[in-house]
Amino acid sequence: MVEQESVPGGSRDFDFFMGRWRVENKLLVGRLRGSTEWETFEAAVHAWPLPGGIGNYNEFVPEGWRLGYVGMALRIFNPETRLWSIYWVDNQTGVLQPPVVGRFKNGVGIFEEEDELDGRPILARFTWSDISRNGARWEQAFSPDNGKTWETNWVMVFTRVAD
Repeated sequence: MVEQESVPGGSRDFDFFMGRWRVENKLLVGRLRGSTEWETFEAAVHAWPLPGGIGNYNEFVPEGWRLGYVGMALRIFNPETRLWSIYWVDNQTGVLQPPVVGRFKNGVGIFEEEDELDGRPILARFTWSDISRNGARWEQAFSPDNGKTWETNWVMVFTRVAD
């Protein structure tokens, strides 16, 4: 059996995430509007690997927030570019969102894309940090000025649930 790489920027970067998690969510109510009001809620996340080491996916099920809402993240690793593409879809829109693309460096994953909010162009960034066997942190931030300034609008703190 050939051992898979475990270096940063490799196909095993998200191995830490496989399994069940409790998630504390903090969501900014108004994005890029100067809002300081945050909504908080809990969610359950379960992550699985995809066949052949090409990536992984997870379901996101909030509790007591947007009744019936379910989301899914799909992460695909490109061995040629050594970049991850992370896609999002939920049952409210049914639309697979364009991916944020990036990699891990020094234990932190940064993934970005050009996007749009309320008809105007923005940059979107996902950041994975504070990664351990039993915990992780994810943040989403938007920039209206091509990356000069960033507004964090969603923070998730993950705690592993024993199976």
